[in-house]
Amino acid sequence: MKILMIEDNHSVCEMMAMFFKKEGWQYEFAYDGVAAEEKFSAAPHEWDVILLDLNLPKKDGMQVAADIRRLSTTVPLIMLTARDSESDQVLGLEIGADDYVTKPFSPITLIARIKALQRRSQLSTTQGAQHPDQDRFDIKTKHFKMDTKTREVYMYGKPVKDLTPKEFDLLKTLASKPRQVFTRSQLLQLVWDYEYYGDERTVDAHIKKLRQKLEAVGPQVIQTVWGVGYKFDDEGNE
Repeated sequence: MKILMIEDNHSVCEMMAMFFKKEGWQYEFAYDGVAAEEKFSAAPHEWDVILLDLNLPKKDGMQVAADIRRLSTTVPLIMLTARDSESDQVLGLEIGADDYVTKPFSPITLIARIKALQRRSQLSTTQGAQHPDQDRFDIKTKHFKMDTKTREVYMYGKPVKDLTPKEFDLLKTLASKPRQVFTRSQLLQLVWDYEYYGDERTVDAHIKKLRQKLEAVGPQVIQTVWGVGYKFDDEGNE
């Protein structure tokens, strides 16, 4: 695994370098927003995970996140932030971050978050590989089909584009069991693969962004069940 860590605190980078080495991971550091974009844009598809501090010199981390997402909609992105504002965290998730870790953080916690993203990506690939090519859309409903190997999604015969890794996994979880209601806590466990300690804003932020992308191709299929959670249902849509 190759990691790009965008962080202006050299001490934090040196600390994480020891943990990355222990895991046997490759890594590079960028210490400001401009350098980060130069490194990423030079080879957008060679990175497996991006770790992004929001408080950066030269260019704000939120803008860097948005620019990264314009270049790649699939690279896993974890925000590192000392900001404890709920609006900052939700905005970062809406821009396209898959996760966030609030500073000061435990290196062990950050490593666990990285591994969780990696596990989800590997699981999606493995599940997709089990299905023969002649029936490659392994999740299908009335107006929806998904190939978990190629990560292609179609609604009403149109492609759903630019899904981030977590948006794809969230949609896959909901669509694999149509009309079943998932609580936010269940979605945190199933999609993020670890406990979020009750921070259910993460689910709501991703649902909001996912709905916007689905509405670009047809009627809304992710329904809110008030006081409970969310469900996928396209049966009533024509």
